[in-house]
Amino acid sequence: MIDNQTALLLIDLQLGFDEVAHWGGNRNNPDCEAVCFDLLTAWRKRQMPIFHIRHASTEPNSPLAPHRSGFAFKPLTAPQAGERIIQKQVNSSFIGTDLQQQLDKAGIKKLVLAGLTTNHCVSTTARMAGNLGYQAWVVHDATATFDRKGHDGTVYPSELIHRTALASLHGEFATVLGSCDVLSMLKNPQNPLKNQQSPL
Repeated sequence: MIDNQTALLLIDLQLGFDEVAHWGGNRNNPDCEAVCFDLLTAWRKRQMPIFHIRHASTEPNSPLAPHRSGFAFKPLTAPQAGERIIQKQVNSSFIGTDLQQQLDKAGIKKLVLAGLTTNHCVSTTARMAGNLGYQAWVVHDATATFDRKGHDGTVYPSELIHRTALASLHGEFATVLGSCDVLSMLKNPQNPLKNQQSPL
């Protein structure tokens, strides 16, 4: 059940991801940011915990390097005063940050994950959340990714990468569901969807 002690983690919603060519080209789910904004609005309305995760790349040529304009949050989903910001340098939002300490101090054991990208920072954060004992939901229409080139040069389309990344998470590290389901659970807490997370 998603309740008032469920935190929304918005991962890497930064301008640098608009440089599509840098990330492999052909991003899927162009509505990702709008859906993230819908979730953010619902969390703000209910004064539920919100964490904005921001990647600070150590690669100087990365669009997400702190000295680059792409380091900035996207305006639509940018933090408001009082909302917590977690800065990371690797794929996981838990490594090298105090995210776990902040969650545990606040007694938060449930997480809803959204943002960029599905197969990298969203997936890595979800896997660690599951391993650390948090109940996690990943919102499939509030995530997106890019084409990926395999070791043999094969190019895999972004939608395929997106779907297989979510399939690898679901029932193992997290429960994958749509934003309509999340919003429904918020409006009707007495009739929650059954969590399908399974043990390792």
